Amino acid sequence: MGIGATAGVAAVGGIALSAQASDTSSDSSASDTLAFDPDGYTKLTKTITDTDDVEHSVTYHFWKAITYVANPVDATYQSLIVSAPVEIDGKTVDPTNAPILLANSVGGYMPSSVADATEVGGGGSAMGGGGGAPSGAPTGSAAPSASASTSNANGNTNATGGATSSNQLLALAAGYVVIEPGARGRTLKNSDGEYYGTAPAAIVDLKAAVRYIRSNKGRIPGNVERIVSAGTSAGGALSALLGASGDSKIYDEFLKELGAADASDAIFATGAWCPITDLEHADGAYEWNWGTNDLSTGKQVDQTVSKALQAQFAEYQAALKLRGLNGFGTLTARNYDEYLVKQYLEPSATKYLADLSDSDRTTYLAANTFITWSGGKASFTWADFLTHVGARKKDTPAFDAFDLSAGENNLFGAGTTLARHFTAYGAKNDTTGLSSKRVASDIPAKLDLMNPMYHLERKNPGRSKHWWIRLGTEDSDTSLTVAANLAAAANGLGDDVNHLYYWDQGHGANTDPGDFITWIAKVTGHRSGLKK
Repeated sequence: MGIGATAGVAAVGGIALSAQASDTSSDSSASDTLAFDPDGYTKLTKTITDTDDVEHSVTYHFWKAITYVANPVDATYQSLIVSAPVEIDGKTVDPTNAPILLANSVGGYMPSSVADATEVGGGGSAMGGGGGAPSGAPTGSAAPSASASTSNANGNTNATGGATSSNQLLALAAGYVVIEPGARGRTLKNSDGEYYGTAPAAIVDLKAAVRYIRSNKGRIPGNVERIVSAGTSAGGALSALLGASGDSKIYDEFLKELGAADASDAIFATGAWCPITDLEHADGAYEWNWGTNDLSTGKQVDQTVSKALQAQFAEYQAALKLRGLNGFGTLTARNYDEYLVKQYLEPSATKYLADLSDSDRTTYLAANTFITWSGGKASFTWADFLTHVGARKKDTPAFDAFDLSAGENNLFGAGTTLARHFTAYGAKNDTTGLSSKRVASDIPAKLDLMNPMYHLERKNPGRSKHWWIRLGTEDSDTSLTVAANLAAAANGLGDDVNHLYYWDQGHGANTDPGDFITWIAKVTGHRSGLKK
């Protein structure tokens, strides 16, 4: 589906087919460290193919990597790039009041840099592309905690960075300003062997980037009051966290230390694809969801551990007191399967099947007899759905591994310590020979800094009020409840929530990128700067 008329431009999206730099360039620099130089751009032209396979020529101003804090720990990562369209298909565009898409390319909570970027979409993570899932500790000694996948031009399959890259190009061709921030990540280590990108570095950096943008109102292109974040996997988690934690005081000391701009770090709207978040409760949620599914080896996980973690999820879910969307009622471990089936899974399957040709639908249903297709609607049981998905991605515990092998263990590393436990259960059952079976004293505060649910539970007034949340139904990198809880929490606060699951899609999928761009225009009230 292409971009609607609200975007003010023909339907656009997909990937760049060509790009060329013009000879219009300026190397002027601002005297103030945190003052954006409006004239410091290069003029580029890129051909972008939309979701209807139509090519569009987009000319834009591009600002190379700009450090967004006065006292950077590592400017290679604490920098951003800016792209502002000035001409689309031969028609002049004024981006002055356009929405700003803040698209991070963080994958696996790894470092993400735009230092060498020479065009829009030039950011990427240290793991070889944005938007991937956590990939295990940097020692490489243990099994990854998740794996990234790949995407086609429109993000229609499982993607490392598929959502992010598609969104950036679609947004630019729709007349929006695209800003891509880099951020520190968990594997960064200085000459003394100290890790300087572990929690909460990434979210602090993204907040500093927002503050830089907002402090440059009138100088930087775009409407700084209409910043829309986007990210996938760990980047999706950070996007959700950025939206939930706007102007929260618990980050102030970190931002001050970096010399972040004295401005708000609140954003207007949030886009999050398959967010790997709510980490301290993710092990229990994962076992509640995927506990009975075998690993790809055909082996079943330790059911004693699985059941203990499921009990933890039941306790946590009860404490949340969240109500499901569409008047479902209070969500508990006992009814969450029914909720997921009725609210997300059956509608997702119904849309998928309805969009197929009659012959393709017949073929699909013949191969998937667990689905009952009647009256143009799909129905099935939770148990049959789990069987349909098949192998689970992760062993147990999925996130706080007993042997400290998960990427998330590294995320909570500190000093020269590579990886640490961040749940009481993980620490108690540690298998690495740690002398203490308890989490470190600084862990609880770090968990709060990294969890959007913490801020939503406290009704943070500076949060984003518009939420676009997406997840593939076959994504077993985390539990399906994680995104659903995020949506329920925001919805319960009266926020605008647009949340659905992609049928038969895995981690990183983005099958409706044009709809996201149209949604941005709708929620921001944007009317194109296209001049007739």
